[in-house]
Amino acid sequence: MTEDQIEQFAIGRLRELGYAYQHGPGIAHDGEQPERESYEQVLLLERLRAAVRRINPRIPAAAQEEAVKQVARIASPELLVNNEVFHRMLTEGVKVEHQQDGNTRGDLVWLVDFANPANNDLLVVNQYTVVENGKNKRPDVLLFVNGLPLVLMELKNAADEKASIRSAYKQVETYKETIPGLFTYNCVVVISDGLEAKAGTVSSGFSRYMSWKTSDGKVEASPLIGQLETLIVGMLNKETLLDLVRHFIVFERSKKKTQRRASIPLPR
Repeated sequence: MTEDQIEQFAIGRLRELGYAYQHGPGIAHDGEQPERESYEQVLLLERLRAAVRRINPRIPAAAQEEAVKQVARIASPELLVNNEVFHRMLTEGVKVEHQQDGNTRGDLVWLVDFANPANNDLLVVNQYTVVENGKNKRPDVLLFVNGLPLVLMELKNAADEKASIRSAYKQVETYKETIPGLFTYNCVVVISDGLEAKAGTVSSGFSRYMSWKTSDGKVEASPLIGQLETLIVGMLNKETLLDLVRHFIVFERSKKKTQRRASIPLPR
């Protein structure tokens, strides 16, 4: 299989799981159906706004917009600090204030409907160009939940001796250096060469990436089923992905406050 065939295979399986599909160039600011104002913008803001309105109908519109702005302007110099700030917003709600009966009231705006996974907008996009500080990169596949790029998939061709799963990992490391803004919103990174497939987080070293072993959460998948298909079906379905994002991503701190590590416990 070529890299393009692996990409199309992954997209096909994700569409079967209920993801809508868009080609990255088509939704760029200069595309046929633009959903971005520029290549520097990594969020699909109108999808995020629509989801916030749908999930938080009792929150005033101004407070909803303030929540969206908070998400869009996370901008510390440290990638993992940004990632942790966003993850807290995602899993604990975005804190806002609004007026009610003449009083200022604090409230939470939710970005994702964890209680009802079907109430979320799931989108798979390939060849999504991102430009940051003049550097241009194009990850293979991104999975958006309500306009938030929560999952990055980097795919290589197993038939190419130079394009191994380790080279997919190295490519992700390059992305982190050149377009770190994309990783503010990342929860899961998937690397695959079409045969092997492993998942980790933005701070995972190569040894920390693990295979997903089950398609249904109960029985270990047959070795005759490809690891990529098992990971997509078992891990990236909307129910499991949202549960994983909400309950199984942990930020660990060392004695040095500046050192953080995000980890996701995966079954070996």
